Amino acid sequence: MPESTKDRMIDGARLLLAEKGLQETSFSEVLARTGAPRGSIYHHFPEGKDQLVALAVERAGAGALTAMEEMAGRPAAEVVARFVGLWRAVLERTGFRMGCSVLAVTVATDDTALLDAAAAVFRAWRAQIARLLADGGYPASTAETFAATLIAATEGAVAIARAERTMEAFDLVAADLEARAAST
Repeated sequence: MPESTKDRMIDGARLLLAEKGLQETSFSEVLARTGAPRGSIYHHFPEGKDQLVALAVERAGAGALTAMEEMAGRPAAEVVARFVGLWRAVLERTGFRMGCSVLAVTVATDDTALLDAAAAVFRAWRAQIARLLADGGYPASTAETFAATLIAATEGAVAIARAERTMEAFDLVAADLEARAAST
């Protein structure tokens, strides 16, 4: 089934957030990227840009959850390698042009609704990763702490890699996280 105009616009906004950040993700940029007609803006997003951004953040979050769910039942070290690998792939595929759209919104807004949308994504990631880690042999008593550390460290490593345009710091963080998961 062909993707709807609304879905194309949400995906376009998600990619623009990851590449250019919140301030540069305008309706005009989304329309240019997706080829959607101008009338689609207020038809699909009557509450404005914040509605589109919140939906893009939710979509980004759901995509990562789906990608991680295939790790159910796998060892904790593989769960960590998968999460880190998702971000490595983004950096490599885009030549360091894209990072995390959820983080991009988090650091660029003080809008409560957008922060709430980002917080919901981070909480969902943390809960899922903690569950996957515990199911994979990581001590259940510290799985949530390590899940939070994994997300925070990886997000920071992505930001550093984008700034430095090299995988050096990212690889150091990834190796440490993977070693910690394997040592349990």
